[in-house]
This record gives sequence, C-alpha cells and structure tokens, in this order.
Amino acid sequence: MPLLDPKTWQSRTLSGIAYEVTEPATGESLGAVTLAGADDVAAAVAEARAAQPGWARTPHFARAAVLRRAGDLFAEHADELREWLVRESGAIPGKAGFELHVAAQECYEAAALASRPLGEVLPSEEPRLSFTRRVPVGVAGVIAPFNAPLILAIRSVAPALALGNAVLLKPDPRTAVCGGLALAAVFAEAGLPEGLLHVLPGGADAGQALVADPGVPVISFTGSTAAGRKVGEAAGRLLKRVHLELGGNSALVVLEDADIEAAVAQASWGSFFHQGQICMTTGRHLVHTSLYEEYVERLAAQADALAVGDPHREQVHLGPLIDRGQLAKVHGLVETSTARGARLVAGGTHRELFYRPTVLADVDDHTPAYAEEVFGPVAPVRPFRTLDEAAALAADGPYGLSLGIVTRDTALGLELADRIPTGIAHINDQTVNDEAVAPFGGVAASGTGARFGGSANLEAFTELRWTTVRREAAGHPF
Repeated sequence: MPLLDPKTWQSRTLSGIAYEVTEPATGESLGAVTLAGADDVAAAVAEARAAQPGWARTPHFARAAVLRRAGDLFAEHADELREWLVRESGAIPGKAGFELHVAAQECYEAAALASRPLGEVLPSEEPRLSFTRRVPVGVAGVIAPFNAPLILAIRSVAPALALGNAVLLKPDPRTAVCGGLALAAVFAEAGLPEGLLHVLPGGADAGQALVADPGVPVISFTGSTAAGRKVGEAAGRLLKRVHLELGGNSALVVLEDADIEAAVAQASWGSFFHQGQICMTTGRHLVHTSLYEEYVERLAAQADALAVGDPHREQVHLGPLIDRGQLAKVHGLVETSTARGARLVAGGTHRELFYRPTVLADVDDHTPAYAEEVFGPVAPVRPFRTLDEAAALAADGPYGLSLGIVTRDTALGLELADRIPTGIAHINDQTVNDEAVAPFGGVAASGTGARFGGSANLEAFTELRWTTVRREAAGHPF
C-alpha cells in the first residue's frame, strides 16, 4: 500500500489556494496540495502547544522507538519515496537514494539523543544541590527549501521531536510532498502521537506567520542568505532563537602538487551534482597556474561528457533545474559573465529546464558567476600563483560555508584551511559532503554556525535550565 495518496496526504484542512505539484522534467502534474495561510499557522501552533507537554513527559525510550521506526520506514518505502524525490525535485536516482539514506540516519541519530545525559551537577557555595538540566523548547518551527528537501527538513524535525518538542514544518511548495507530506506520513506510521508534527506548505506569508508567532520560540531556517537575513531580523526583534543555514560560494583550491585527474573528478562532482542546486556547491575553482590550462581543458571535457535529461525516464548525470525562475537566473549570470570577458569553455546552453554543465575560464572579481552564488551547474575557474594568493582568494567574499583543498601534502592542506574561515573544510575532497553525525553550518553570510548534527542538535532544540534544591527553605540572605 502506498505511503502517499494524493487524496488523503494532507491530514488537516488548510485555507490557502490549491497548488499544483509538477514534475520539472516534463511539466506534468503529480497532484495538488493546499497551501497554508497565517490562520492555519496559528491553529497549528495552538494544537502543537497542547500536545507537546505530554510528549515531553513520554519516557525517552518510547520517543526513541518512534524515531527508530521512522528511520526504518524510510528504507521500507524507499522505492516510493525515491520516485517522488526524482520526479518532484528533479534529482537523479543516486541523489534521491542519498537523501533517503541520510534521512534514515538522521532518525537513528536523533533516537540516540533522547537518552543523552541532559545536564550536570554543579558545585555551589550554598548548602544545596545545584544542577543543570536541558528541557525542550516547546514548539520548533522548521522552514526548509527545495534543493535537498528531505534532508533539509528531517535534520531539524527528527532531533526536535526526539528531544520532546512539537514541530511545525513549512516546506517549499515546489517540493511539498517529498520535503513535507512524506515526513508526516512516515512519522504517522511510526506511531508519533497526533498534534506533534504539522506540515504547512506555503509561501513567504506562511513563513512570516511562523516566525512571528509567539508560541514558536525557536526557528530553524535553511534557504537563501537574502531570505535568512529577513528571518533573522524578524526573530531578533522578538528575541527568538534562530538557526540559519544559508547560501554559499564555496572554493575548491587545487595546489601545485595535486593529482590533476583526481582533482577534476572531484571538481565535476562539486559543481555539477544536482545541477549545482546545493548550498555547498563548488562555486569557485582556484587552481595553481602551473595546472590551470590542463585543468580547464579536462574539466570542460568532463562537463561535455555528462548526460543531462529526465532522471525518471533516462539514465543521466544531471536532471532539470527546479523551475524557469532558476533557469533565468543561472543563464543570466552565465551570459553576463561572458559579456564581461569570461571564456565559455563548455556548456552555457539549455533545452527547457535542462541546463548543460558549464565551465567558465579567465574569471576575476568582477565576473558575476564567480562573485555570486549561481545555484546552477556552473564552474568558474581562476588561477593563482602563491599560497598567500590562494588563501586570500578563497577567503574573499561574503560567504563561509564549505571549503575543499586538493594536495598530496595533507599537513599543508590543513595549514591552508586554517587561514580560510568556513564552517566546513575537506582536505582532498570537494565541497559537497553531509553526514548525520557531523556538525553542519557556515559562518558570515552562510549562517550562524554549526546548528545540525550531534551535540549541536541538543543545543539547538533545548533550553539549559539551572535548578537548585535545599533541604529547608532559605532565609533572607543578609
């Protein structure tokens, strides 16, 4: 029996407009969802606040069991969910399979959070027991984007639930099913009590209502830096805690001693994986001048060899961009860059939403596709001569998400990484990596630091409370 049925996949009635769920590769309708409005958010918050205290009192092993069962269900329903990820988000099957693997692992890791030590005993100057204790925040708001819809939702939803919270999830309407309704169906089958997870597909108005609601003390937002600034500003005025994982323009630095064949293989993956629609995408290729021309030539040949097409019906390396708005942005940046002197070595063309992997050479600080986050399959390549120049170029710009360094001298790679402020660094690997056990987040315009994975989740979705206990009531101190 399918996990997702378009006739019953929304468990609550929402007041917004009907939104057609479409397949980017074909434009075909996959069903329809109703979007949430501000009133729907308020009603869901009230239900979540009513249900959450009982869930927080549920023994840790019972909460963990729900999370473990949810992890199992992502595997049991993998074929169905993989098809939704491929058709709705434009992912190739391998990328969809990776999302399902990470989703399961996020649930298993979250299950372990439920039994983590939640505090410590403190020394005290007074005759009392003094200790700290982590308590649930109450209701967590999660706003997730379209590009890795399942991962970027579950990595907040799972730990927040495991730690005793209720959750309101607002997925991007373009991936409302695989990034929202699928999670609701999985957790319902896993035995999560009603009222604890509310999926509210919607636009900016629903997101604004979620951030503004006084019953939601914590917001976990993944999306563009521009939208993240607005979320952070609104949350700050309300003195809310907000976790922001935002954009990036990550650098891959290829040092003089690098194995160029391995470097190009990494570079191709880093720039072209999921059509470049990943926050960690390799957006800047910084290559030692002695390798530069060969690197450009090899990367262009690799780009030309990649198949682009419908990932549901063909065996391809790249699927479609998510919609025409994204296509216009990507192609506009490529055309503006070539008009300003960048050399188009591969790609730069498209058929409908299928954009060819593109390589640009001879870029500089003023090349738009080098200076800005493209969010498309575009690889700008720039030479450097010295380590100091490489460090300066890699550290330049507003973002600080991920970093890759390719070198046979790993100690030198670590030293160079220390000079480039990012939340993530990989030596002898490209910039796109993710594991449920690892902290994830960026600095500067890429976000507010590591907010996902391991202990970061414990801090993200609980409050630290100081408690003292005396045998007898204290008198007036002086």
